[in-house]
Parts: sequence; structure tokens; C-alpha cells
Amino acid sequence: VILSNLATLGGHVQIGNWAILGGGVLVHQFTQVGEHSLIGGGFRAVQDVPPFIVAANHPLKYKGVNIVGLKRRGFSKKDMNLIKKVYKIFFRSGGNRKTAIEKIQSEFPKTEVIQKILDFIKHSNRGII
Repeated sequence: VILSNLATLGGHVQIGNWAILGGGVLVHQFTQVGEHSLIGGGFRAVQDVPPFIVAANHPLKYKGVNIVGLKRRGFSKKDMNLIKKVYKIFFRSGGNRKTAIEKIQSEFPKTEVIQKILDFIKHSNRGII
């Protein structure tokens, strides 16, 4: 985990491996930040931030996949493409969370990376950004 200057965590926050919080990021209590995700500087997370993504803006939202971080950590192009496709369905399809999960489960192979995404989303208590 990399916490830049003035990153502030509320109580009971869970942060996954290799996550990066930019300068001045505020994370609300009980929020989860997924592994290999990046929250841009100066923003606040009041809902869970899934693994492998870049999040920014007010309110915090999905801005894309953390490609630079994933490359640095040795992820394959195949896995990065799968992650992009999964999040395109989840964030851009316009459906609800349940429908998106069902579609992802039916259309994608059961890889470790996809399972991590699905498990994170299914077990989110605060909701996903």
C-alpha cells in the first residue's frame, strides 16, 4: 500500500495489496479499497473501490483500469484485457449490480483475476463507487 502525503483513513478501512492513495485522499470508515487500485489525489472514497481500477472525481467514480500499475506488477495482456471487459460491463452497461454480475459470470472464464473482482463486488457492504 502506498499512502501519499495527507492521505487519511477512517476507522476499520481495508486496503488491498499494491493499492495507491494519492495525496490528500480521504477514505471513509468501513470502506474497502481493492488491490492494485489507485485513487487520484484530493478525492474522497465513501464507497468501496474495486480492485485494479483508477478512481477520481467528485463524487469518486471509475475512470479506467490501472494499466500502468498492472504492467509494473507483471500482469499479462490477456488478464488486463479481461479486466477491462469486465469493468466495461459492470460500470458502463447501464444495468444493475446483480445483472452485471450474472452477465460477467456467464460470459467470462473463471480466472483468478475475474473471481477477485466478483468476490469484491459481491461482498461490498458500502456499495461500489
